[in-house]
Amino acid sequence: MDNRFLVDDKHLSPAALQKKHRLENDPASRTDHMQYMQGMEQIESDIMDKVLSEMNGYDYSSYTAADVKAALEHETCTVEDFKVLLSPAAEPFLEQMAERARYETSKHFGNTVYMFTPLYIANYCENYCVYCGFNCYNNISRMKLNMEQIEHEMKIISASGMEEILILTGESRSQSSLEYIGEACKLAGKYFRMVGLEIYPVNVDEYRYLHECGADYVTVFQETYDSDRYADLHLLGHKRVFPYRFDAQERALMGGMRGVAFSALLGLSDFRKDALASALHVYYLQRKYPHAEMSLSCPRLRPIINNDKINPLDVHETQLCQIICAYRIFLPYVGITVSSRESESFRNGIVKIAATKVSAGVSTGIGDHESKYNKKEANDAISDESETGDEQFEISDSRSLDDMYKDIAAEGLQPVLNDYIYM
Repeated sequence: MDNRFLVDDKHLSPAALQKKHRLENDPASRTDHMQYMQGMEQIESDIMDKVLSEMNGYDYSSYTAADVKAALEHETCTVEDFKVLLSPAAEPFLEQMAERARYETSKHFGNTVYMFTPLYIANYCENYCVYCGFNCYNNISRMKLNMEQIEHEMKIISASGMEEILILTGESRSQSSLEYIGEACKLAGKYFRMVGLEIYPVNVDEYRYLHECGADYVTVFQETYDSDRYADLHLLGHKRVFPYRFDAQERALMGGMRGVAFSALLGLSDFRKDALASALHVYYLQRKYPHAEMSLSCPRLRPIINNDKINPLDVHETQLCQIICAYRIFLPYVGITVSSRESESFRNGIVKIAATKVSAGVSTGIGDHESKYNKKEANDAISDESETGDEQFEISDSRSLDDMYKDIAAEGLQPVLNDYIYM
């Protein structure tokens, strides 16, 4: 087990401690991560095989400066050109890559930057993902908002001017049922023009139900596309099943969702291969579902409660900038999101080059928007302010919507809160 991911487990019962240690130290005690569990829908798709084949055959050490120069001269970036731009050989050409990325961004998105905020409504989780603050063995304050509390949070966020919300839960069907999430989507429709979901993967008919409840798009992090590394990091729960998670975006599109978002959590494994696979996942699905809106997120690991040592492997800001620029050059029409995991200075810079969407007014905890948005205890709060759930990870950029809006405008860019009209 990677020492970066070990947390204090003194709070566990002897039986739970024994099971946790067995999962960590005995791979034979874990279920097959490529085997579907009962109730998981299997679809006919060749996307995963294509992506993994390209990723497994990627030797980024084989490219040269001449390859990078040739790739940058091509009017259209091919898959092979993209591999070149992700390679170490391209790092000295970051300025030229940024110029090309800025051109592509301006050409297809103008000077606009879209804004949204996440709303965590529950942090119960049934998975043991060793790097995540919500994992079922981590000793944190758990909470699930009821509908009255969810609406209260939404009112506070909406009052700030935000028009797009991303609803998140921990991955627990028993605590965050499909119906519970659907009702939250219906509430969100009263206050926001765009409603996204980042929840546990579900089947096609379930995505269709959530879309009917008001959800517009679905975000799923594959975390890492290295299936062996994936198995070492996801030891228990439905999330352990690699192929079911991989096909989540396609099932969402089959269920009628307007858009889907993709990501690897950079730093869990070889970031260059994960970046390649993330973009190819979009690339192949884009050709299969040309009507769909698609976007990429670019998160890096962040410290969590009970473990402040978690940091991305070898993914520094220079490498992150290289990845984002390569994404933009390869996929000029795709949205690119940079979250509050990154610093204020980095986000201010990258929106001028390649990123098209940022989060603002962010909290990764449960039920704490009253204190974080209003900066004071509210007399009319629905519940005692101490009744909150712990956060999933630490954020780096805590700017409010108003501050983010002003900073983006000051850079000569146009902040956008909504660009979709329902007919």
